[in-house]
This record gives sequence, structure tokens and C-alpha cells, in this order.
Amino acid sequence: MPHVHTAPPPSTHDTTRIDDLRIGAVRPLITPALLQEWLPTPPATQQLVETSRAALARVLHGQDDRLIVVVGPCSIHDHGQAMDYARRLKEQADALADELLVVMRVYFEKPRTTVGWKGYINDPHLDGSFAINEGLELARQLLLDVLDVGLPVGTEFLDLLSPQFISDLVSWGAIGARTTESQSHRQLASGLSCPVGFKNGTDGGIKVAADAIVAAQSAHAFMGMTKMGQAAIFETRGNADCHVILRGGKAPNYSAADVQATCELLAKAGLREQVMIDLSHANSSKQHRKQIEVATDVAAQIAAGDARITGVMIESHLEEGRQDIVPGQPLQPGVSVTDACISFAQTVPVLQGLAAAVRARRQR
Repeated sequence: MPHVHTAPPPSTHDTTRIDDLRIGAVRPLITPALLQEWLPTPPATQQLVETSRAALARVLHGQDDRLIVVVGPCSIHDHGQAMDYARRLKEQADALADELLVVMRVYFEKPRTTVGWKGYINDPHLDGSFAINEGLELARQLLLDVLDVGLPVGTEFLDLLSPQFISDLVSWGAIGARTTESQSHRQLASGLSCPVGFKNGTDGGIKVAADAIVAAQSAHAFMGMTKMGQAAIFETRGNADCHVILRGGKAPNYSAADVQATCELLAKAGLREQVMIDLSHANSSKQHRKQIEVATDVAAQIAAGDARITGVMIESHLEEGRQDIVPGQPLQPGVSVTDACISFAQTVPVLQGLAAAVRARRQR
């Protein structure tokens, strides 16, 4: 039978009809290794990250009776204002160091309920230009500068790749209410080098956070990106320094009864009975000034001797309130562009009240 010559196959198979149909553009991403070469970690900074992580772990394991206070802007949008805040906070952190272990809240990524500005890494110019490479560089530089002032930093881990660019500088990490249930974020937490707090679910459910701690304590294997930008399989050892953050839900959950119920649930899961209380979000019913009331209630619980409250979170900026990002309109300096915050002047008495509560708890 004669051999029939068919046309040679096309050199590349046309997949354009089924692949990347909704991708508008693909742009190059800097590698974490390159960013770390540009912005390396000085020895003194490395020392601060190591000692502060160890100190946080000691509080979480009941070996240090100070209160962890994660305090700072809801989100970072301006380097100079963040540094002004850091320098003021450092004074307070030093003055109250016997009672409080202060970590500056330096949040670069914002989970949105629908859409909106996603943060300093995603859109550093606040104008929809999405200069992400620049955002990563600005974020790393800011962390180095805050650490240089002498303050450890805490941030929320939302994107799964961005930790490779900055997590070596982070002393404490949070997994937000919307991502506590996410397997990917639990896996990420299991491999992070810092203590991690899991928020309760947006509905107020504590069990998802307890489940997250159990999952994050375990070893996992998953796909990710190396510092050199190469896809790889990561095998983690598990993170023994995880805890719950009560942030409210359909109702606030900072009361003594809520702390008791949470600790009973944690004990059932075989976990340490301890909570960090977020004074903001649903606990302040989204009214920023209510954080001051919540702090008073929490301080009273601490002063009465409750050692299970190991930390608090406060949303605080240079000035109080919030503002919208309006194209062509200048922003008010020191005012949050995401959730409303209390001012630094309002924050100082809150910190002093919490420190006094720790002193009272020691007296009991």
C-alpha cells in the first residue's frame, strides 16, 4: 500500500481558543532573591527580628506575662507618614516595655469584600497603575526602615507569593477572617518563620480558627515559588506559635464570657487556652472610637487576673477617621484610606491603660 503524505502538523498547537481567554496582560515579576540583594537585611535588623519573634513565642507559651500589642494603621499608603507613626510608637513601646510587647502593624495587602484599593504592594501609587514590582520594593524598604527605628513589625499574609519578598523581616503575621478557612493560607502559616494569629470567621465562628491552628501546626507539602522565582514543592515542618484572634462577627466577642467560651473550645481541640483580642472590626461595630471602650473592657479583664488574654490589636493612625481615594484630589495627611482608625493621641492613653492592667494582673 503506498504511503500517503499528509501535511506536516503545525509547529505550535493553537490553544488560543481555550487558554488565557480572560487574561489582559502578563508582566514580568522581580524575584525575591533580587529584591533581597538590592535591599539586604543588616545584622542589627536580623537580630531584632530574631529576638522579637522569640519574645512573642515566649508570651504565647506562657513564659512571659507581658501583653502583645499589635498597633498601627489599618493599611500603609505613605512611607513618610508610616515612619512618623513608627517614631512616635517607638517612644511609647520603650516607655511601656516592662508591660507591653509592642509590634507595629504594617499592613500592605487589604482583603476587599467586593473591590477597592488592594494595598501598597498591589497599587502603591493609589491610581490603578498596579506597579507591583515597585510596591514590593517600597514595602521591603519600609519594613527595613521601621525595624531600623527599633520596632518589630506585624503584617497580614494575604497573597501567597508576596511572603517570599518580605517575610524574613516580619516578627508576627496574621491570617484574616476571610482566609482563615483557606487551606492554602493554613499551609503557608505552617511554613512561616514567625508566630501567626488566625482571626475568627467573619460570622464570628471560632472553630475555623481553632481548626486553622491545628492545621498550621502540622507538616504540609504544597506548590510555591522559591526566592529565585522558580516553581517548587515546599515541605513544611509546622508552626507551633499560632493563636486565635477574636475580631467579632455578627456580634462583638471581646467580653469575659466570649473569652471563656473560646478557651473552652480551644481546650477541647487540645490547644493552649489563650486569645488575642482585636479591638477593631466587628468588635468595635466598625466605629473606630469604640476601640477605646473595648480596650477599657479588655483591660479590666486583664487587671482582674485573666492570663489567657495574651494580646490585643488596635487600628491607629496619626489622625483619626478615614478618607476615600478620589482621583485628582489630595489626601489628608495621616488619615487612613481603608478602615477608620483612632488617632495617635487617642492611642497613647489606651496603651497606658493596658500597661496598668498588666501591672495589676501581676499583683494578684
